[in-house]
Order: sequence, then structure tokens, then C-alpha cells
Amino acid sequence: MKILIAGATGLIGSEIVRICHNRGYAVNYLSTSKKKIVVSENYQGFYWNPSKKRIDMACFDDVDAVINLSGVSISKRWTPTNKRKIMGSRLKPLELLNEAIARTDHTIKSFVSASAIGIYPHSYTNYYDEACNEVDDSFLGRVVSKWEVAAKELDAHTFPVAIVRTGLVLAAKGGAFPKMAKPIKFFAGAVYGNGEQWQSWIHITDIAKIYLHIVENQLEGIYNAVAPNPVTNNKLMHEIAHAYKKPIIWPNIPMALMKLILGKMTYLLYVSQRVSAKKIEETGYHFNYSNITVAIGDVVNEKSQFREELA
Repeated sequence: MKILIAGATGLIGSEIVRICHNRGYAVNYLSTSKKKIVVSENYQGFYWNPSKKRIDMACFDDVDAVINLSGVSISKRWTPTNKRKIMGSRLKPLELLNEAIARTDHTIKSFVSASAIGIYPHSYTNYYDEACNEVDDSFLGRVVSKWEVAAKELDAHTFPVAIVRTGLVLAAKGGAFPKMAKPIKFFAGAVYGNGEQWQSWIHITDIAKIYLHIVENQLEGIYNAVAPNPVTNNKLMHEIAHAYKKPIIWPNIPMALMKLILGKMTYLLYVSQRVSAKKIEETGYHFNYSNITVAIGDVVNEKSQFREELA
């Protein structure tokens, strides 16, 4: 199998590439930097520039599936400039892929695009599944909604299209976890707000394997990519502290204080979204990490006890 990945060098993309190579899959990847393009037997780069609608059409040669992970980080101050970058970095790549695929005699059998659980409204009591049509009244909710509309444009082609709504990714060397863990390691950890907001999390290996599960089974539609057991922020922060053998002694951090530091982006720390993993489980996917204690322990110790044999 050969898979084309947009965003292959990011947190999730890198893990997908690793598992692909373990399974004997070849990977084509798209890069906006010609200097970062390498060519090897099972890993080949191709240049593209979504803003200028440029793409090396050879990237589609003999490709069985496309995984789109394009998008700059949302974890930066939501200034007007950054908001435009966050939105554009998600919509323009999909528009270009859609147009390019329409112009080529492709062999694509599956298209999977990233999304986020940020589309679900803030709630302490709701338990969201993919049938929910409500959209959170926030900048992130609007971004994800438009992101998914752009992905659904690919339905015009003959292959199945899937959308993966990702939760809080737990990984040792990227994403939110190192930023959450750093204060705790220096005895400055604290719970955000009342600590009752739900955090729907997922281990880095599981999110990567879910993408490949969808590709291998040619699934279509929307899937939540979260572990089966969401936890509150209070539980999450104390589990991280326990893993590092550090106490949490500081009082809870009120939203008003964090707004002075982070601005509107503070919303990400206090929003509550309890999300169901039932749909992806019903397709036959089995989570390697469904327990928060085990997942955090693996990340903190940077161990991969399940990864090689289960990849």
C-alpha cells in the first residue's frame, strides 16, 4: 500500500509514518519546503504550496489513500492575523487536494481528513457522539465546522471520505501534553477553573492507528478519535502529577487570570467536551490505551511497549 500524507512531519503524521513503515507501507508526503524533500525507497517527498495552488501531481502516482493533516497549531494567541492563518491553513490544502485529484487519473481508494472535537458545544453534562449537529459558539467551533465542510467536498469523487475528530493527544514530544506537564514537574502545577470540565483524550499511538484503520477498511463518515474513558481536568492534572511523583499544591487557576496571559485562546483550557468513542469501536478498532493512568505512564516514561508488536 502507498499512502500520501499532507502533514507527515507533524505530531500525528510522524507517528502514522512510523507505523506505516512497520507495516511495509510506502509513504508519499507533501512539503511546502523544497529543502525538506527527500527520496527513499518507501518515503518520498513532493512540493506543494496551497496558498498559491501549486502541487507536484506526481505525488498521486500509485497512491491507494490520502491522509490530510494540514493545519497550523491553534495553540497560539487568537489575534486577527493568527485566526486567518489557522483558518486558511485548514481550508486551502483541502481545496487544492480536491482540485488536483479531479485533474488526475488517480488510484485513490480512501481519503481521510483531520478535524477536531472542538466542534462540540461546551457542556458539563452532554455526552457527544457523531450524530450531534450542534456547533460550539466559539472561534474553534467555527473553524472546525468550515474545515469539515471543505473535507466533505471530496465526496464528489468515487472514493469514501472520512473525517477524524481528534481529542487531546497525549504524546511525549509534542502537542499539549509537554506544556501541561512542565509546570507540574517544577512544582507549579494547578487545575484549571473548577476542574470539572471534561477532557476527551487519546494516546498518540491510538490516533495514528485509527487513521490507518479507516484507510485499511475504507471507512467513510465522521469518527471521534478519543479514548473510551474521558476524564475531568482535575483528574487529568492529578494523574500527570502522580506520574511525575509531584504534588499539586497551588489553588485552581481562574479563567480571568489566564485571559490576561493568553487572551481568547484561554477558552481551550476551560472548555468541556465529553465525547464518545463508540462508533469507531463498533468498526472493530481496539484501543491500546483506554485507561488514563496507563496512557500517561507510557508517555511520561516514553515507553512503547505496545507499539511495535501492535503496529
